[in-house]
Order: sequence, then C-alpha cells, then structure tokens
Amino acid sequence: MFGLLFFVLFAPGVSEFVCTSSDLEMSYAFCDSMAHAFMFNLTPCSTLNKSDWKAALTWIPRNDIHFLKIVFHVWYDGAKALHWKELLCSGADDEYSVCGTLKGETLVSAFDIKGSRIKFPKGNYSIILQGFSDDSENNMLICLNFTMIVKQDAF
Repeated sequence: MFGLLFFVLFAPGVSEFVCTSSDLEMSYAFCDSMAHAFMFNLTPCSTLNKSDWKAALTWIPRNDIHFLKIVFHVWYDGAKALHWKELLCSGADDEYSVCGTLKGETLVSAFDIKGSRIKFPKGNYSIILQGFSDDSENNMLICLNFTMIVKQDAF
C-alpha cells in the first residue's frame, strides 16, 4: 500500500484557508518572500465548541531546529491585544517533537490548542507567529500571518 503525503508550496502573500464555519474563518499567509513546504489544519472550526482545538502541522524546515523561540503578536480589530514569547527548544532536555528536526526532514506533529476555552469576542484578529533560531530574534526560521474572523459572540 502506498501512502501519499501532500505538501503545498506557498508563494508570499498567498493566503491559505485553515477552516471556515458559521462562526469562524481562519487563514494564513507567509510573511517572507520564500516558498515553504508547509500545511496546518485546525478542528473543530468553531469558537463555540468548548473542547480543545486539534491542530496538525506538516513542515519541512529550511534550517536545523536545535533552538526555537516562538513570538506571537495578536491584534483585535486593529488594537494590539497580546505579545507573548515562548522558548520551545533550547538544545537540552527539549520536550517538543519539533526540537531536533534537521533541515529538509519532514516534521509531522499533532497537538492540542487550549485557546478554544477562551471566549473570543466577535471581530477580526490578526496573529503574527514568528519562529527564531536564536535568542536575539535575528535569525527567523518561519513567519506566519494568521487572520481569524470571529463571526458571532460566544457569550
């Protein structure tokens, strides 16, 4: 039996839908000018569901991942709402599957996102996710620009 693995090479500025439903629409585009072998999926596609979101990621990084710092910038209806940094990989005792991935290897990961427990107000969210291979945030591995449109209040 043959398995088929599907990758999409994205050009800069081209938006890819993650999901769309009656209460949520989510898409992403890359911030840089290089093509990427990358896929991201999210279920359920709803802010009204009280369970965790299930995320699936497939990515072929262009660099080894021994150190990985993630930086989130979140805007809600044009106003800055959150700035958050998290060190995922430090090169010692790393707990995440992405850590240790070598340039050109296929990274396949599934994980839960606890954000669905948050009651998102209706509106437009812009989320910039940056991944850096150094603590000084000079060497960017990946940059994604997510757009999340919450179509109805969950209250």
